[in-house]
Amino acid sequence: MDVVRRAIEAFSRKDAGAFAELTAPDFEWKVGLAAVEGEVFFGREGVDTYFERLRGAWSEFLFVVEEYRDGGDTVVALGNLRGFGRGGGVPVESPVGTVFDLRGGRIWRMRSYLDHDEAIVIADLQE
Repeated sequence: MDVVRRAIEAFSRKDAGAFAELTAPDFEWKVGLAAVEGEVFFGREGVDTYFERLRGAWSEFLFVVEEYRDGGDTVVALGNLRGFGRGGGVPVESPVGTVFDLRGGRIWRMRSYLDHDEAIVIADLQE
């Protein structure tokens, strides 16, 4: 859980270096969110690419977690993405559920969805 919390904090700070330190060398990030929907980012290069896009499109972009579900090597974070577009400062808020798969104390895969229930089912962490 600590690794996931630190990753989300780094994400919200747009700190690619701190985020990447928490990932495995074969890290895989599947994004089911608008603007990069369906894309998969791999390794450190993928982390840098994703964060570069965030910085270019958003003046602020936060993952506000409302609930964690801990399944040991799989953790689900449920909450909302909140941000302000860089161009006109338009506020955006959307639900997000992210599944973090861990191995050896590092995140080796992340999968994000705009639907909490989808993330919970994918992670097989239903109550």
